[in-house]
Amino acid sequence: MAALGKLGNYKNFGLLIIRVGLGIMFVYHGYPKLLGGQKMWTQLGESTKYVGIHFLPMVWGLLCAIVETVGGLLLVLGLWFRPVCILLFINLFVATAAQFAGGGLQEAAHPIEDAIVFAGLIFLGPGKFSVDKK
Repeated sequence: MAALGKLGNYKNFGLLIIRVGLGIMFVYHGYPKLLGGQKMWTQLGESTKYVGIHFLPMVWGLLCAIVETVGGLLLVLGLWFRPVCILLFINLFVATAAQFAGGGLQEAAHPIEDAIVFAGLIFLGPGKFSVDKK
């Protein structure tokens, strides 16, 4: 396994793969929500009731769509990386609560998995192949 041991030298490339892959998928899922209009935003925003927020569902739904779409693009670029990861984590927390209420752990598994990834990325950072590189 010596050959695989050298892959540790490419951690920044691994972070780039994760960032670009997740970012593209969040844009893919978020953009139709953003274009969906008030009815879609209200439907999305009603998920906040599962975390105790019962007001302005259209606003929360619009914010959800913006976070997914713009946040996905910012992930790809590695710009404002940690704040974006925090916002996406919050978005996925609400999605987890809503899907868990609708179908249990089986339904909530996907947003839980993504939330775990974003929680880890908050600590790891974007890597050196990003606009925010330091």
